[in-house]
Amino acid sequence: MSKTQQLRSAISRPLQLGYVPLNDCAPLIMAGELDLFAKHGIEVELRREVGWATVRDKIIYGELDAAHAPAGMVVAASAGIGSIQVDCLTGLVINLHGNAITLSEALWKRGVRDGNSLRSEIEKERGRRKLVFGVVFPFSSHNFILRTWLRKNGIDPDRDVRIVIVPPPQMFPNLKTGNLDGYCVGEPWNSVAVMAQAGFVLATSSELANHHPEKVLMVRRDLAESRPAEHLAMIAALAEACRFCEAPENRERIIEILAGPEYLNAPIQALRMSMKGTFDFGHGRVEKTPDFHVFAHDDANDPTPEKAAWVIRSLQEIHAGGDPEALAALNPGDMFRSDIFQQAVQLIKPSNE
Repeated sequence: MSKTQQLRSAISRPLQLGYVPLNDCAPLIMAGELDLFAKHGIEVELRREVGWATVRDKIIYGELDAAHAPAGMVVAASAGIGSIQVDCLTGLVINLHGNAITLSEALWKRGVRDGNSLRSEIEKERGRRKLVFGVVFPFSSHNFILRTWLRKNGIDPDRDVRIVIVPPPQMFPNLKTGNLDGYCVGEPWNSVAVMAQAGFVLATSSELANHHPEKVLMVRRDLAESRPAEHLAMIAALAEACRFCEAPENRERIIEILAGPEYLNAPIQALRMSMKGTFDFGHGRVEKTPDFHVFAHDDANDPTPEKAAWVIRSLQEIHAGGDPEALAALNPGDMFRSDIFQQAVQLIKPSNE
C-alpha cells in the first residue's frame, strides 16, 4: 500500500482514542456516552489499555491516534527519553490533580503514620530489606510527587527505598499481596485499598502539588497536522465533556457509568470517595476534598506554556533516565498548544443554541 493509500485509509477509519482505567478518564468516557464526538462530526473508538507504556508505544507507532496520557509522556516522547524520539503535542489538559500516596496496612500496624515514622521504619529495616513503592510511569507526576514527598521527609528515593513501575489497576493487588509497601497512583486505586483495609492514604496530589497538570490529550504532531479538523473536533468534544464532569450534579451519573465492567470495573463506592468532594484517607480520617479532581475550573483545560514548564521542571528533578540537555532544549509552547485549544473551544456552542 502506498503512503497516499495509507493516509486515505487512516482518514476513513474512526479515530482510535486510548485510555487507562482511572477516574480521570471520565471526560473521554462521557464524551462517548453523551454523543459529543458525533455532535462534533467525528467518529471515535475508545480503547481501554493496560498501562502507560502501552499507551506511549501505541501512540508512537500509530496504533492509537490519541490518548488520555500523563502530561510528562508528551515531553518525554518529544525529547526521546525512555523511547524513540517522536514529536508529540497536546491541545487539551484533561484534568488537574487526582492522585494520592497510599501505604500498606502492614506499615500502619508497625506504627507508620506519616513521613517521620516512615523514615524511622526504613532505618529499622536498613540492611535487611528496602521498602518498595510503585509509580505508574517513569515520566509522570506520580513519580515526581512521590520522590518530592520522600525527600521532604528525609528519605532518599534512590538509595533508601526501591521505586518500581506498575500499571494503575495492578497497584492494589500488589499492595494486598505484599509486593508493594506503598504507591502513588490515580483514583480509584487508592480508595479501593482503603475500602479493603489493605492500605491508608497519607496525602493527595492537590495537597502536595496544587494545580499540577495531570492527564492530557496526547497526539503525534504529524496527526495534528494531517487531520487538523478532526483533531480540533476531538478537543472540542472532550473540552465539553470536561465541563460536564466538573459539575457536581453530574458526578453520580458519571460514577455509575465509570464503574461498569467495560470501563473501570471498580466498586461504585470507591469512585464516590474522591468524586463527591469528601475523601476517606482510612483509619477514621475523612476530609472535604472539593478539588481532588479538577476537570474544568481554574482554566484547567488550557495547555499553557506554564503548565508545560512545570512538567519539564518535574522531569528534570526526577532524573529517571532523563537527559537534562534534551529537556532544556524543548520549547514548552511547541508541545503544550494553547493556540490549538483556543481554536477548538470556539467550536463549542452555548447550550441554549
